[in-house]
Amino acid sequence: MAPKRKRTAAAVARPSTPEPVITGPDIVSSPEEARALIRRVSARKKRKVTYTEETIDGLDEAADDLKADAGFESPLTELDEDVPAEEEAPKKKRAVRRKKNTEPVVYDIPPVETKTTTFKGRLGYACLNTVLRAMKPEPIFCSRTLRIDTILKPEFGMDYCKELGRRNAEDLARLIQWNEENHIKFLRVSSEMFPFASHDKYGYTLEYAEKELKAAGDLAKRYGHRLTSHPGQFTQLGSPRDVVVEAAIRDLDYHCQMFRYMGLDQDTVMIIHMGGIFNDKQATIERFKNVYRTRLTDEMRARLVLENDEMCYNADDLLPVCEELDIPLVFDYHHNWIYPSEMPIPDLIQRINAIWHRKGIKPKQHLSSPCPGAETVMEKRKHADRCYELPPDLPDDMDLMIEAKDKEQAVFHLYRIYNLHPVIHENLRPEKPATPFPRMIKAQAAADAAAAAAAEGEGKEGAERVEGNVTPRKRRSRARGKVEEVPGKLL
Repeated sequence: MAPKRKRTAAAVARPSTPEPVITGPDIVSSPEEARALIRRVSARKKRKVTYTEETIDGLDEAADDLKADAGFESPLTELDEDVPAEEEAPKKKRAVRRKKNTEPVVYDIPPVETKTTTFKGRLGYACLNTVLRAMKPEPIFCSRTLRIDTILKPEFGMDYCKELGRRNAEDLARLIQWNEENHIKFLRVSSEMFPFASHDKYGYTLEYAEKELKAAGDLAKRYGHRLTSHPGQFTQLGSPRDVVVEAAIRDLDYHCQMFRYMGLDQDTVMIIHMGGIFNDKQATIERFKNVYRTRLTDEMRARLVLENDEMCYNADDLLPVCEELDIPLVFDYHHNWIYPSEMPIPDLIQRINAIWHRKGIKPKQHLSSPCPGAETVMEKRKHADRCYELPPDLPDDMDLMIEAKDKEQAVFHLYRIYNLHPVIHENLRPEKPATPFPRMIKAQAAADAAAAAAAEGEGKEGAERVEGNVTPRKRRSRARGKVEEVPGKLL
């Protein structure tokens, strides 16, 4: 078989009238003969033939014409006309990146029903600011933490753990500044500021973050903000297990370190509960008294206060202990609603405040609301997103901690209701609908299923009555079966 010819620029100069086909010397005289010859000598699968181009010097004009000569055909190119053309590669879909919406979100904030009050104290919130926590790309919050498994990894270790604490302390200053701009001067500091700082094995001192803590403390003192803390539920000084008591003392020491490096005064208190009963309430109280007198430092005793709870120790149980040991008592209205004291609230508050004043500390109280529809004790314990009124027995000059899920938004809500302070509208967020309890969801599902089953049964009975194929006994039996069956599927 003759070698394939190369297209050259000279071929462009051919006349417009058909010329005799050039197929090589003494091989074939027509395209048909060439096609028959290839079919005889080649048993291989036909391939698409690709030709190369040669450029001859001095033929620039012919080379330019080559670019337009896409339809040039030769006898050899005609041989491939029955070979399927190479399929075009499918175009890859390009990922479309959505443009970020840079316009500020406009929230629909409904009006509130206003009320009046003589209260002139400070309202505060606990630990977390929902507006700052949702900031992008760097949220501001003071409770970055980790697990012990992360500490044990070589690429993290204790350096990473302590760095989280340092960043939390830095953000505390930013949080205080935001509060000042929004007329909030009372804040509970997160107990998770320094992860595992009070741990028996992985604990550490806070000296390395003295600079950040002092900056936050100086800012709070400059603005006249009050900072407090609330160690966790496992901080129980009345436990019969010494290992629990030791852990509680380490936890109190850790909180004292924070406030010491911040340089805060006696108003910065640490609130704890008495804890569990351990089968003997009076014995637990006696253990607490002994630990308080013999094992706590003066700094711990100066900052420690107790709070009535909703399960084990109400205000009647704690007030005698507080008066004996000169420990201030934080009165929680929500807890007292669940586990009320026998003493009237005004008389109770008067005796409680006397302890605060005796120690030279400004009194404080806690306020929260139960979730809508709460019936059982466990349901009543859950805090609602916001509070909707101040308690009627609230003294005029009192620091009131709002323990609500919406944090600073719950404070803003009371600001608006009672016109306590101006509110920056851009920092308001709408309230979310209340989440029903599982009991309510199941009851509603059962009621809907029963109604649907009854409606379906009535429709079938009507059709069967027309046909006359069902008896009253069968109708009742089928109705009972539907009511029992359908709710089971939904629940």
